[in-house]
Amino acid sequence: MSQDRHSTQRRRLLHGGMALAGAALLPRHQVASAAIVTAEADRPLMAQGIQFGDMTLGNTMLWSRADRPARLIAEYAFDEAFTRPVRRVGPHALEVTDFTARMDLSGLPADRTVYVRAWFESLTNSRATSEPVLGRFRTPALQRNVRFVWGGDTAGQGWGINPGFGGMRIYEQMRRVQPDFFIHSGDTIYADGPIQATVTAENGQTWSNLVTPEVSKVAETLDEYRGRYRYNLLDENMRRFNAEVPQIWQWDDHEVTNNWSASKDLSADSRYTVKDVPLLIARGSRAFQEYAPMRPYGAAELERVYRYIPYGPLLDVFVVDMRSYRGPNGTNLEAAENDASRYLGAEQLAWLKDGLRRSRATWKVIAADMPIGLNVGDGRDANGNARWEAIANGNDGPARGRELEIAGVLRAIKQMAVRNVVWLTADVHYCAAHQYDPSRAALTDFDPFWEFVAGPLNAGTFGPNTLDGTFGPRVDFQKAPPPGQANLSPYARMQFFGEVNIDAASRSFTVAFKDIDGQQIYSRTLVPA
Repeated sequence: MSQDRHSTQRRRLLHGGMALAGAALLPRHQVASAAIVTAEADRPLMAQGIQFGDMTLGNTMLWSRADRPARLIAEYAFDEAFTRPVRRVGPHALEVTDFTARMDLSGLPADRTVYVRAWFESLTNSRATSEPVLGRFRTPALQRNVRFVWGGDTAGQGWGINPGFGGMRIYEQMRRVQPDFFIHSGDTIYADGPIQATVTAENGQTWSNLVTPEVSKVAETLDEYRGRYRYNLLDENMRRFNAEVPQIWQWDDHEVTNNWSASKDLSADSRYTVKDVPLLIARGSRAFQEYAPMRPYGAAELERVYRYIPYGPLLDVFVVDMRSYRGPNGTNLEAAENDASRYLGAEQLAWLKDGLRRSRATWKVIAADMPIGLNVGDGRDANGNARWEAIANGNDGPARGRELEIAGVLRAIKQMAVRNVVWLTADVHYCAAHQYDPSRAALTDFDPFWEFVAGPLNAGTFGPNTLDGTFGPRVDFQKAPPPGQANLSPYARMQFFGEVNIDAASRSFTVAFKDIDGQQIYSRTLVPA
């Protein structure tokens, strides 16, 4: 939907609301015209727009939110005139889901542009309908080039929606490359990062945010977690992007609270009145599931995030969850796998290995919410020992702690002769390309592979992190703040997304990094084995 259309809709709704407010003051002879205004006020609103997600051959999820009890309805067609549309009646949107709703658009043909119009029907006797919201996307194909983008870290470190800056501008840059889909690599919100009206940025500049009550403090209640997602959807760049680019979401820590694991302790954090981390996890998970345009896994594990997205013969995407099953953040030096070293967990590891073994796609992307070889710390424990948030443990030696699970995955990839596996991730708030090779590694039983790190999308820029030598990483490229600088605002132009182009003829896999202005700063082409 265009910006002009959004503006027209907002003016129309504002006018209707003002007219309704004055209806009680009208003379009797104008009561009939007041009734028209009342009927207009009965119409649900779709202020958050629509999203598409988890697209596969034949199926795409549709998500939206109403402002009151209503039912989601959609039509899709294969031309803008909506000739012979297919109508789908979706679920009810009630208070229990914060009026969000999603449904699977099924039976879609390959390699077609699908035009969608969605609306809500109120659950009053009037059955008043919202103004439709329009969107479109292109379905996967059996033989066509594939282009997608990825990145993470949205509205972090207090850098929210700045209208004077143009809002979350990087989402518009990602939309302009016309990707087939987008992988959000986690930190879709920053529930633990309050957003204030003004923040002092580098060089003494003032950053001015839109602010809502739910984002002005750390999220603790379920509505405050939900409000974080509603806040991001105030951004017009994001809403335009969502209406055109199907998404694959995963989560990391900031959907709940910073660096959460079984060892998280909020007893000394005065910002929180709720000190029960499992309760915060439950609320954060619930809000994520309500607002993510993802296909529910099913009754076997209702809140499962890891999943497999097949995208035709050129690409399979394996979305992993490095947050939900981990053990406590600790020294990360266990010599054997146990509950303390758990990271992906046994079931997810078995699923990943089996999925890679079965895959017949040329390229297998592992969408990971944290990088493999970068040292990401989490302070120190009571004894003064370094505590670790990610996989690496800073010792450069044989695999220990969480590295043991990753070593097992890499070993299985080699033993099963799985080719063309690429890891895509975010989390560290700068962009980097890492090439891992057993000839440089303390662990040698694996095949060389690449890992690409993108972000932040609209958050503070940090880095670079140091590398752990266990898996023999080498920095091919990185762009991060100069020494001594950290938490740079989007003013610094150091916001980055990744773009992948898979050529159908040569089957080559080209990765590029682009900045907030859409300028390409790096490219690397991988040739399939």
